[in-house]
Amino acid sequence: MAVSPYVQAMQELFRANTRSREFPAHGAKVHSVAWSCCGRRLASGSFDKTASVFLLEKDRLVKENNYRGHGDSVDQLCWHPSNPDLFVTASGDKTIRIWDVRTTKCIATVNTKGENINICWSPDGQTIAVGNKDDVVTFIDAKTHRSKAEEQFKFEVNEISWNNDNNMFFLTNGNGCINILSYPELKPIQSINAHPSNCICIKFDPMGKYFATGSADALVSLWDVDELVCVRCFSRLDWPVRTLSFSHDGKMLASASEDHFIDIAEVETGEKLWEVQCESPTFTVAWHPKRPLLAFACDDKDGKYDSSREAGTVKLFGVGAWHRWAKELAHLLLSVSCSWELHKQGHLC
Repeated sequence: MAVSPYVQAMQELFRANTRSREFPAHGAKVHSVAWSCCGRRLASGSFDKTASVFLLEKDRLVKENNYRGHGDSVDQLCWHPSNPDLFVTASGDKTIRIWDVRTTKCIATVNTKGENINICWSPDGQTIAVGNKDDVVTFIDAKTHRSKAEEQFKFEVNEISWNNDNNMFFLTNGNGCINILSYPELKPIQSINAHPSNCICIKFDPMGKYFATGSADALVSLWDVDELVCVRCFSRLDWPVRTLSFSHDGKMLASASEDHFIDIAEVETGEKLWEVQCESPTFTVAWHPKRPLLAFACDDKDGKYDSSREAGTVKLFGVGAWHRWAKELAHLLLSVSCSWELHKQGHLC
C-alpha cells in the first residue's frame, strides 16, 4: 500500500532525529506530563510529591521551578485550556492544587473526599473535574474553588474527560465501557462496550473528529465523535495501554504501555508511522500543542549509582525537528505530493 505524503514527510523528520533527550525532573518516578496551551512550558508530576515546570528553549527543556506542597504523590496534572500560566495537580493527599507560574505559588488548595488519581480541566476553563480511588468524581468551580457537583459511580472509574464541545463528559471504566454523561446536567446518555477488559485511558483529538481509548487488552480503539462508533483499532502493543496523545494536527496518535517502545500511528489509516524506543515501561505521553514534539516519562532507574533508584526524568522525542517544522514540512509535503500524484496516475511503480 502506498504511503501518504504526510507519513513520508513525518518519517523523514523523525529519521533525522531518532534519539530522545532526557532531562532531570524529579527524585522519583514521573507519573504525568502535560504542555501548556501555548506549548512554551511542560509540567510534570511525580511520586516525589512535587510538580516541575520546564521552559522549552530551542531544542531543550530548561527547568523553571519546582512546586512543593502536596503531602503525597502527584498522580496527574493538567493545564488551563486557554491560560498558559495556570495548571492544576491531583494528589493522593486528598487535595488538588492550582498553581500560577507567574508567582510560582499555589493560588488555591481544594480539599476532596478521597485519594485523587485523575484530573481534567473543562474546555471552557470554568470547571475542574477530579476523580479519586473511591470512584467519586468531583466538579470544582475554577474561579470560586468550590465543589459544584459530585458523582459516586458503581464501577471502577479510570480516566475522565470532557468532549471538545464541553457538552458531554466521558469516563472509562473497569468493565471495558465508555460512560457518557450530559454536561452540565450529568445525566447518563450512553454506555459503550468498548473493550472486553479494563478500559484505561481516553483522549480527544484537537480537531474534534475522533477520540481514542486504550485498554488492558493492549488495543487502542479510535471512535467517531459524532456517531460514537469505533472506526479502527491499533494493535501493535502487547501490554495494557496506559497512555495516549493526539498530535496538534490530529493526524498522529501516540500510545504506550509496558512495551519498551511508544507506537506512533497515522490516525486515518492506523498504519505505523514511527516507533520510539524506550528502555522501560512508559507512564505518560504528551504531544506538543503546535509541533511534532513528544514528551514522555518512563519507569527508568538510575543505573549509574543504584539500579533500584528511580531516575525521575522527562524525555523529548523529535528534538531538532520541531524548530525546523514549518519550513521543512512544507518542502517535504510538496516533494512527496508530486510523487504521490504521479503514483496515482500510474507513472510510478
